[in-house]
Amino acid sequence: MTTASKPDAALDAMRPVLPPDLMQRASTFDPATRLAGLSVAGPIHRIEHNDEPLWLVTSQEAARTLLSDPRMSADRFKVKRLRDKLDPEMRDKFAAAESRAGSFITTDPPEHTRYRRLLARQFTMRRMRALTEQIEQIITGRIDAMIAAGPPSDLIRDFALPVPSLVICELLGVPVADRGHFQDDTIELLDMATDLEGLIEVGTRMHRYMWGLVQQKRADRADDLLSELVHTSDMSDDEMVGLANLLLIAGHETTTNMLGLGVLALLDHPEQLKALRDDPGGLMDTAVEEMLRYLSIVDTGIVRYALEDVRIGDVTIREGDTVMCSVIATNRDPAECPAPDEFRIDRPRSRHLSFGHGVHQCLGNELARIEMSVSFRELLRRLPALRLAVPAEDVHVRTTSTIFGVKHLPITWDD
Repeated sequence: MTTASKPDAALDAMRPVLPPDLMQRASTFDPATRLAGLSVAGPIHRIEHNDEPLWLVTSQEAARTLLSDPRMSADRFKVKRLRDKLDPEMRDKFAAAESRAGSFITTDPPEHTRYRRLLARQFTMRRMRALTEQIEQIITGRIDAMIAAGPPSDLIRDFALPVPSLVICELLGVPVADRGHFQDDTIELLDMATDLEGLIEVGTRMHRYMWGLVQQKRADRADDLLSELVHTSDMSDDEMVGLANLLLIAGHETTTNMLGLGVLALLDHPEQLKALRDDPGGLMDTAVEEMLRYLSIVDTGIVRYALEDVRIGDVTIREGDTVMCSVIATNRDPAECPAPDEFRIDRPRSRHLSFGHGVHQCLGNELARIEMSVSFRELLRRLPALRLAVPAEDVHVRTTSTIFGVKHLPITWDD
């Protein structure tokens, strides 16, 4: 296991992190022991780390309240203290309109509202469900390839990574041959061990590629989301590039890790695996929701910045303070579901923050649910004797990424 180097002050401002004893999980599926203790102690806590004022939110209700509050900003550059921590050259680089164009997850209304409306037409539930047949074809093709190659297999390499990559490439209109570049770049971009220079290098490389693709769509319209936006919206090329890269990253990295960890969770809970095999039609929807809640792969939480003093409960968050809503803690809030540390695929649907909340709630949540449902259904149907090919303790998790997951998942089945 490699240890990430301590991030410098600039990266602390760009990418807030918690102390290690709040980040390092007690087990693959359970939050850090200290984090679990804080969850019991109260809904919100002031954390001292790297001399930064940071509030950690551990209750579902408090998190939803703050994520819905317009005084809590998604834009770190609105906080002078954080801007001043960056070297002037770096500040100009990251705060430049070109760098931020299209990155609507770090903007506030009304700018965020404009992007959201443009995309909402592309991510309707009806349109996502219309993609189900294409998604099924992609998943079937990957399982066919795994079976043809024979066991054992690395589920991450051979299935969990290529499936969402192929789906989002299909949706956006990115040539399938280019998906490998994005997989590698996304891993580096989300790795907390990547230094500032590395972030800039990856960002520049992704921007350059997507700029060329946008120009192709302008010259030759196709039947895909990026072409639709290029020819029907008022976005500039810079906005189009930023938005497309954001969707590409969000569209495959999170789902990849949900697929890998979801299979691992089922194999770790054989009684739940058997129940899902026996009744996939009746249990798949609740099983997917329980995986989203239980696994909570957004490891660092959802970050907001106070634009003015905000009173919540018996604490006051001061203007300029950073707030982190812990997804894994809020998803284990006993006020929302009984016995939250248990993995139960028949659990009645409860509220969770795995797709965020408020104006920034993930637009692709229905697409992710479809990919997960079809993937688990077909894996269990086509590979009825699916099991780990190594001892469970030899499955290594990713320890430095902002998205939690496993690096490799060796599996086998009866050939």
